[in-house]
Amino acid sequence: MPDAVLRAMHRAAPNIYAGELTEMMPGLVTDLKRVARTDHHVAMYIGNGHAAWEASLSNVLQPGDRVLVPATGRFGLGWGQMARSLGLEVDIIDFGRQSPMDMDRIAEALKADTGHQIKAVLAVHVDTATSIRNNIAALRAVLDDVDHPALLMADCIASLGCDVFEMGAWGVDVMVTGCQKGLMVPPGMAFVFFNDRAEAARARLPRVSWYWDWSPRAHPEEFFQYHGGTAPTHHLYGLRTALTMIHDEGIEQVWARHMLLARAVWAACEAWSTAGTFGMNVADPANRSCAVTALRLQSPHATELRNWVEQELGLTLGIGLGMAEPGDPARDGFFRLGHMGHTNGHMIMGLLGGIEAGMRAMKIEHGPGALEAAADVIAGA
Repeated sequence: MPDAVLRAMHRAAPNIYAGELTEMMPGLVTDLKRVARTDHHVAMYIGNGHAAWEASLSNVLQPGDRVLVPATGRFGLGWGQMARSLGLEVDIIDFGRQSPMDMDRIAEALKADTGHQIKAVLAVHVDTATSIRNNIAALRAVLDDVDHPALLMADCIASLGCDVFEMGAWGVDVMVTGCQKGLMVPPGMAFVFFNDRAEAARARLPRVSWYWDWSPRAHPEEFFQYHGGTAPTHHLYGLRTALTMIHDEGIEQVWARHMLLARAVWAACEAWSTAGTFGMNVADPANRSCAVTALRLQSPHATELRNWVEQELGLTLGIGLGMAEPGDPARDGFFRLGHMGHTNGHMIMGLLGGIEAGMRAMKIEHGPGALEAAADVIAGA
């Protein structure tokens, strides 16, 4: 979280009926859509990514409808679980925890649906548990090639503002995200972007709950409708500052910065992986996210390393979320690096240096030259 965002939020509560807060909303809407690369619509919710999942499903589907979920990690499966809890019929194609979507298998499933019972495909762009980045444009091409009318719905909670994403150009009908990663604002807001085709699907539903209904949020007649009641006041000030920072830098440059820093992380990880059990979860760089990197170590070394660097260096590494079942000792063999949002070269070098120190202190076998490899990437060598 940039200091500028936190400073913007550190203020007295504003008037929620008139003045600065109400006046900033149209610009926020425009700038959110610029990040998503869409000219269509966005609805804002006070909530997390799970709230965005439920809002997106509630506006285009009804109990008994069927959805296809090509899952590449915990969050694809989670979106499917959310759909099932809402009374939807869920077909899951589980590609495991190390492989991206196989478009041929998805095409086969869609071709077999000759009656077009599948109403939507729920696809996670970047699964933050596995760090797999899926090809959403290719998935749109599959739907078009088999002439299937299902809505294409994309989860960009881990990727928006980090990995390249083009909602309009890629033909995504619905996209969900949160404020806490690439948008650089503390958790608390969720967003659902949707095009006219998805809006037409909403119009065909017999009912949508008043709170989840995206129509008044995207087309408000009064200010309170943007948020279904009282606005998340301080988050909006933080979001305003974060969006200004993104657009001042330029979204293409934001993507390029994330790519450069991700390549530095990968270079270090590849060097470490030349000895011992250290390894990246995703082998092919083409399938890796620029926002998060999932890693493996022999259990229990990953958890031991996380604990050491947090206690000794104040460095927090991500847990290996969803990589093994609860209670399975294998869970202690996974961890993740987040390199998303407000990051730069010296932050990344500090992160990598902390991991190097931790592995040395704990005598975890690893290959040499990691920091040099990362420095060469950042230096353009």
